[in-house]
Amino acid sequence: MPLIPLETSIFPDDFFAFEEKPQTEKRLQVLHTKPRQEKSVARQFLNSQIPFYLPLLVRRLRYRNRRMMSHVPLFPGYIFIYGDENDRVAALKTSRIVHSLDVADEKMLWFDLRQISRLIETGAAITPEDRLSPGAPIEIRHGPLAGLKGRIIKEASGRRFIVEVHFIQRGAAVLLDNDALIPCTEADLNDLS
Repeated sequence: MPLIPLETSIFPDDFFAFEEKPQTEKRLQVLHTKPRQEKSVARQFLNSQIPFYLPLLVRRLRYRNRRMMSHVPLFPGYIFIYGDENDRVAALKTSRIVHSLDVADEKMLWFDLRQISRLIETGAAITPEDRLSPGAPIEIRHGPLAGLKGRIIKEASGRRFIVEVHFIQRGAAVLLDNDALIPCTEADLNDLS
């Protein structure tokens, strides 16, 4: 049973289509929020019709012997918007935003966010990665995650596949078996195709 029903985490549903038809005055932006304000900011963006993406994960917990679930931000303190300077200023006026971050490589950020979105859509058990560790570059060739590029880290619990969001130096990890993995080069990892 959900504590709070799932809220809109992406608006509009075709948010990633903006990458393919860019507008000169609008761009992908990263906003750093005050603690625990990500969903409130997303609600305000939805009401204002500002395109945004807030990656959310399902967290299951027990409370008084009842199983509950909630939806928590994958990257606490960050929300991604596609807007112009007026949208950025409006966001800063909410007093829920600490500051906006300039995106130097917008194409790479679009690529990373698309990969995160695909990973979440699979329903796999995802864990946030706050400290990115070096690992071997890998591409997944088979299964629901086919085409995703990231790094693999060997641990006692298995192999963790990490999809990185380079701009904020965070990522998302899932446990995988060896069958679907093939090694790739650093150049392949940064190839945005």
